[in-house]
Amino acid sequence: MLVFVDANLTLFAVPKTGSTAYHVSMRSRADIVLAHKAHLKHMNLRTYERHFAPYLAQVHGLRPERAAVMRDPLEHLRSWYRYRQRPERRGTPRSAAGMDFDDFVLASIADDPPTCADIGSQHGFLCSDDGAVHVEHLFAYEKLQVFHRFLEERTGRRIEVSQRNVSPEAEAPISPEVEARLRAARADDFALHARIMAAGGHLLT
Repeated sequence: MLVFVDANLTLFAVPKTGSTAYHVSMRSRADIVLAHKAHLKHMNLRTYERHFAPYLAQVHGLRPERAAVMRDPLEHLRSWYRYRQRPERRGTPRSAAGMDFDDFVLASIADDPPTCADIGSQHGFLCSDDGAVHVEHLFAYEKLQVFHRFLEERTGRRIEVSQRNVSPEAEAPISPEVEARLRAARADDFALHARIMAAGGHLLT
């Protein structure tokens, strides 16, 4: 997570949405940098509103707007699947080695997902306690050029981004039956992503 005082902006790091590349590129310009520890870097909206937003307001007088990137939910799961297939994770609880993508998807939407598929949802990450998405600027991963242009205009600085944390390619087909179950279980995710895409890649909420 990055906070920019002059730009009046908090940039959330939704996992598997290209956030690492932008954080590495922009952290030297940020006034507050939460990195290295995953639970800080990838702080979700609920935790932010309960703890960090009050701190920013009370201690620094800051009430920054919020921005985040969201990815097509199916491709988001594919990215997680490939990440959990990495050889260095074999033999650990977070490894999905030996699972096909259908099994991984079903595990991820189970009531009690195993560690390797316990990744939550993007909609859940972006939700407040009241169930609403209180993020002023939502961007589509599929249109990162819109996000890139927004950041340059908001910060007044040119941004150079290199790919980071890219997972290796792996076959990840999904059966129609499993995809239907995923779309039913993650209906809020698919609906929100569709709204962002319909808005041209930048949804103002």
